[in-house]
Amino acid sequence: MDSITFSGVGKRYRKLWALRDVDAAFRPGEVVMVIGPNGSGKTTFIKCLLGLVRPTSGAIHVNGERIGADPAYRHHIGYMPQISQFPPALTIGQLLDMMRDVRGLSPERTDDGLVEDLGLSAQLGKRLGTLSGGTMQKVSAVLAFRSAPGILVMDEPTAGLDPLSARTVLGRAAAVRERGGTVLITSHLMEEVETLADRVAYLQDGTLRFLLPLREILARTGTDRLSAALPLMLADPR
Repeated sequence: MDSITFSGVGKRYRKLWALRDVDAAFRPGEVVMVIGPNGSGKTTFIKCLLGLVRPTSGAIHVNGERIGADPAYRHHIGYMPQISQFPPALTIGQLLDMMRDVRGLSPERTDDGLVEDLGLSAQLGKRLGTLSGGTMQKVSAVLAFRSAPGILVMDEPTAGLDPLSARTVLGRAAAVRERGGTVLITSHLMEEVETLADRVAYLQDGTLRFLLPLREILARTGTDRLSAALPLMLADPR
């Protein structure tokens, strides 16, 4: 069964179509890079999946169930946004405790291994309003992974992270795939993420131009880097 299926999904903001008739299926046990230029529809794509906006047309199914007003399906999804908004007066530790309660997780079912792996153990008493952008990204990563999600959505996950932390976070994403989860990653830093990617979804002007295995893209274009392959793919009328 496909973990996520988009069927004819479109989203219109007044006269502007941010997504146009998107058909796509994302399977268990794969990492998909969702890429495209600014304004291509990536953010709207993610918001529709997370239920933050409702599609104007079409349907989205998660684990076989059509998503709608009931947000319960999101308990299976870990989300790492590009920019996080946290209550500035809370400490890191207080936020983690609060979000564990919101998710309904018992301490035994909470995976906080990234707290230590990302060097946050000694910073749990720091208030969120005092943190650097990179540390905020680390907190977002902890929240995304701690419920052992079956679906993981990461929006520019390595932005602001040092190379070691970025490698740690991407390694955790690979582990989600290995245990049968579905991982969607948007990133402008293609070379940093493409080593993980099984398939690549390219959005442009709200339209899904292609969704193909990375190996096929490289073979078709005779290149060894996605950044070099993209111009050739976009020029190919097939």
